[in-house]
Amino acid sequence: MSEIGITVNGELRRIPAPATLADLIVHLGLDPRMVVAELNRRVVRRVDLGATPVGDGDSVELVHFVGGG
Repeated sequence: MSEIGITVNGELRRIPAPATLADLIVHLGLDPRMVVAELNRRVVRRVDLGATPVGDGDSVELVHFVGGG
């Protein structure tokens, strides 16, 4: 299985390739409904996460919203 190296929130990670932003979010154990994603300084709409590939050397910023009371 091949891997790619990407930076997620400033931390280098290796993930299985090929991958989309949706794959990355699931790989990290996050709920895609609660995440805002930015790929190479471009905000990606939630509906486009599954169609947006991530490649070797890409930079991803994820903001995960947590509910509480």
